[in-house]
Amino acid sequence: MEVTGKIKVVNPEQQISAAFKKRELVVTTEEQYPQHIMIEFTQDKCDLLNNYSIGEPVKVSINLRGREWVNPQGETKYFNSIQGWRIEKAGAEPQAPSAPMPTAQTFAPATNLNEDEPDDLPF
Repeated sequence: MEVTGKIKVVNPEQQISAAFKKRELVVTTEEQYPQHIMIEFTQDKCDLLNNYSIGEPVKVSINLRGREWVNPQGETKYFNSIQGWRIEKAGAEPQAPSAPMPTAQTFAPATNLNEDEPDDLPF
């Protein structure tokens, strides 16, 4: 899944435990009723946000995550999170190939056709 919009917030990295870190990003969608979507980047994905700043249009690839938790009173609770795993500038032009693709006009017509040779095409 993807979320597109403009960056509203890029929070600093948070070291949650010795083995876990996260960084939060808020993207504001550009639709009739804009939504402010908080996306978490975790572990090595935190560094993906280093080159992005507030106001920049982006496209973020996400995964929806859900988990179940039973509190000490025995009640079951459910939590959702949105995890980002890729981010790119929105509206960026795709990379053009380094060499142009050949066209039909690039090739010279065949002149060595022999009607007496058998046709070896499989169809």
